[in-house]
Amino acid sequence: MDKVIVVTGAFGALGGGLAAFARAKGAKVAAIDYAPAPAGYSADFVQGGVDLSKAADAKAAIDAAAAKLGRLDGLANIAGGFAMEKIEGGGLEPWDRLFALNLKTCLNSCAAAIPHLKASGAGAIVNVGAIGALHAGQGMGAYAASKSGVHRLTESLAAELKGQVTVNAVMPSTIDTPANRRDMPKADFSKWVTAEELASVILFLLSPEARAVTGALIPVAGRV
Repeated sequence: MDKVIVVTGAFGALGGGLAAFARAKGAKVAAIDYAPAPAGYSADFVQGGVDLSKAADAKAAIDAAAAKLGRLDGLANIAGGFAMEKIEGGGLEPWDRLFALNLKTCLNSCAAAIPHLKASGAGAIVNVGAIGALHAGQGMGAYAASKSGVHRLTESLAAELKGQVTVNAVMPSTIDTPANRRDMPKADFSKWVTAEELASVILFLLSPEARAVTGALIPVAGRV
């Protein structure tokens, strides 16, 4: 896979798995995250400490990646977060926090990458939405609203960039990660979508084989 791909949230379970999978397939990977880079982390460009909720920080990191690697062909927006937040007794802080983590990071990264992806001639963006954003349960209002924003951003940007850059989103159910297993120890982990399964779908959407797909919100629910 002769592609240069930016992965945001690249030091987490899904982002790290996607970065490793993409490199194994022959892609060059720019790994960007808010967290410091883990010891021994390997990619073609690595930058931690990037606050993607700030447009200037996102642009600086993505421009640096393009300068280092020569071009950008794909953007995988993995950066984000989750929290259960009830509305009663709450306030705006959880909503501001999750919109910053999930929607603003995605928006800023897309905006920064667009000029590079258009110049590529075969650019692709994949965002991470959520099946849980389709129907919000108790305590899921802020999270679901922020991920629903990612869905609408995906559709709007796909229309804006039609014929130039493909823009799609995956909608996972619960991802099988160590953190989720710790938080839900009584769940049936065998039903969850694995990070490897989700990474495989994302990489397909970044590949030339998916050039005819844009504006899609693709459920990746595992066996739930």
